[in-house]
Amino acid sequence: MSWASWTTAGVYTGRGGVLTDEAGVLTGDVTVHTTFADREARVAVQYSGASDWFTMSGSPVPCGSEEESRELHDAVVAAVREGNGATVPRLPVPPR
Repeated sequence: MSWASWTTAGVYTGRGGVLTDEAGVLTGDVTVHTTFADREARVAVQYSGASDWFTMSGSPVPCGSEEESRELHDAVVAAVREGNGATVPRLPVPPR
């Protein structure tokens, strides 16, 4: 089993924030956390320094590798910075 996690603190949401399943929209200074295991990535966000984590809307997503999960995490951070009620973006599927 392959497992990895990525965390980026101090991410300021763009206008419209980030959409979560449990708390609705979060705005301001957040921390983004992505966990990869069993070919799936789960993304959570929290207000930086808080203890409660919230599922980012669109999570979990299928994810084929640890490398792909890192790319997804970077794409999520970019989406959160953009705002507009950000949800977990879908990475392009590589041709087979």
